[in-house]
Amino acid sequence: MEALLLAWYGRFQRPLPWRATRDPYAILVSEVMAQQTQVERVVPRWQRWLERWPTVAALARASAADVIAEWQGLGYNRRALNLHRAARHIAAHGWPEDLTDLPGVGRYTADAVACFAFGRDVLPVDVNVLRIRERTGATFTSAAAQALMDLGATICLARIPRCDVCPLAEECPSRGRHYEPLRKQGAFEGSFRQRRAQALREVLAGGRPDDSEAVASLAKDGLVRLDGDRVSLPS
Repeated sequence: MEALLLAWYGRFQRPLPWRATRDPYAILVSEVMAQQTQVERVVPRWQRWLERWPTVAALARASAADVIAEWQGLGYNRRALNLHRAARHIAAHGWPEDLTDLPGVGRYTADAVACFAFGRDVLPVDVNVLRIRERTGATFTSAAAQALMDLGATICLARIPRCDVCPLAEECPSRGRHYEPLRKQGAFEGSFRQRRAQALREVLAGGRPDDSEAVASLAKDGLVRLDGDRVSLPS
């Protein structure tokens, strides 16, 4: 199956800019940004981020406040803080052998950077890769990592896969099956996540949010600092 997949990828791969680099920092930024965020939204933000902080050392020198401000619009602000902490760790100690030693870096992100930047023979398994392996029953090598991600994002979709255009369909035992809707995250509108986001925007604008519960939650995550009644961004 892998040969069929790679032939398809050669024709239909998505032109994602981070695929043109082996810079582990640039790839780490792309992977962190792409967590729970549509890739189309990530591309311009990734480019802008690297224009502002082109190296891991440049990001490490930045203030947490500037990093949080630049991240606005991507959601899940803890990712920005963890990326900043990871940059400071790397600037001080270099890239660790086990990339999960970096703040906020889990198994998938570590394997993605190891594979795409350092050329290690490891297959990063995200939800797309896992879904394709489960449906096909096939095994794939690290050489097929990007192809698997593209297939899962565009063809082998979670609920209604596009089997009619899938390069693996003829050999896939799951061909033609539809799946129950996956449980989705609750709506953002009216949620506590929205309250946190609003409170953080108010702090970024120099204000003092009235939502003490949201502020306390932000402070717990290190996204704001509390000094009596004063709320500020971390340094």
